[in-house]
Amino acid sequence: MIGAREAAYRSLVRCAKDNKFANLEIDSAIKKFNLEGAERSLYTVLVYGTIERMLTLDFYLSNCSDKPIDKLDFSVLTILRLCAYQILFLDRIPDHAAVNESVELAKRNAPKGSAGFVNAVLRKLIECKDKLELPNLSVRYSVPEWITELWCSQYGHEKAVEILEGMDKPPVMTLRVNTLVTERDWLLNLLTEKGIKAEKTEHSPVGIHIMQGISFMQIVQLCGNSAYVQDEASQLTVEAVDASQNEFVIDTCSCPGGKSFGMAMCMDNRGKLLSLDLHKSKLSLVDKGAVRLGIDIIETREHDGKSYIEEFYHKADRVLCDVPCSGLGVMAKKPETRYKDREAIERLPEIQYSILSASSAYLKDGGVLVYSTCTLNKNENENVVERFISENKEFTLDSMITHFPVKGKSDGFFHAKLLKCK
Repeated sequence: MIGAREAAYRSLVRCAKDNKFANLEIDSAIKKFNLEGAERSLYTVLVYGTIERMLTLDFYLSNCSDKPIDKLDFSVLTILRLCAYQILFLDRIPDHAAVNESVELAKRNAPKGSAGFVNAVLRKLIECKDKLELPNLSVRYSVPEWITELWCSQYGHEKAVEILEGMDKPPVMTLRVNTLVTERDWLLNLLTEKGIKAEKTEHSPVGIHIMQGISFMQIVQLCGNSAYVQDEASQLTVEAVDASQNEFVIDTCSCPGGKSFGMAMCMDNRGKLLSLDLHKSKLSLVDKGAVRLGIDIIETREHDGKSYIEEFYHKADRVLCDVPCSGLGVMAKKPETRYKDREAIERLPEIQYSILSASSAYLKDGGVLVYSTCTLNKNENENVVERFISENKEFTLDSMITHFPVKGKSDGFFHAKLLKCK
């Protein structure tokens, strides 16, 4: 059995070398190393925190190392980042304890002779951590400079700082109540009786924030099929679709299924809901989730959203087009998102426009089309919608809303509601 720091070091190496999502690696490592209680909590904080704060950590380390940090052996750099995070951001861990543990990590995992270098850099960090001034928003919030510049140019400096502050703490777990089997007040009372601190979401009428650390499996054990995890901003996108009983609804990019489930609940599990996705392997998540929640109106099908399925041309009452995006609105939950390739992100609007255009072909006259993303980038949001409206005169804009992240409560999200003329 290994401790939290050793497990965190191994996970950070795997995330970097295998390009693995932190949440998936964490779930796997907790089981593999049988981490429980305080060790599990520390491990989780160390992995998420070190990835999230990497740019800030590298700024401090570069000022404390006599070697360029990009020239260091990766194992050494990972150990330095892991310890620097503890020194700079975790008040409960004494600096000397963090350094001693990191020196031992270096002896076990880094090239011979690295331990002395690690010790020297970290001792210097302790000495100068309160003297160094963070030069800009990028270093202060550990977000690449091109993203902070993008937000400053699109939303203004003050709003950009609000966004960065809103993402400075991972949001709490939020549940969407399964209204097919229960009501929000009943579930809230159940959670309270079980000693779980919880509160109603401010804007969504079916959401509950879990205001303490708890795993998804614990929630399933407590709540059964009466809820599933879904951010409040995502719930509000489902509300915008406003699906009703006996309608035919299409979710063109559905995985992992949260919005499909929410729409099925709005439909009172009556009608037909077609959940499409490019990735066949992920559609099993939709099928399994629907079974767990008692939903039987969802049909799943593998399909590339950049084209439409002819048999459903002009057949749907409502269409949700939740397109693949840069994910800049969910960086608080998915810290590796901030390090995505900029050029790949700049190519997304054309893909998103193609999916939106294809999705519109499903809609009946008088139908509703909702376009949504989990990003904060007008190039992927407002600009795509405005281009679509200008080139498709049969559609009018009903509403266009950007949900900015609320610190500790919700993600950044965008949705636009479009109406097709009768």
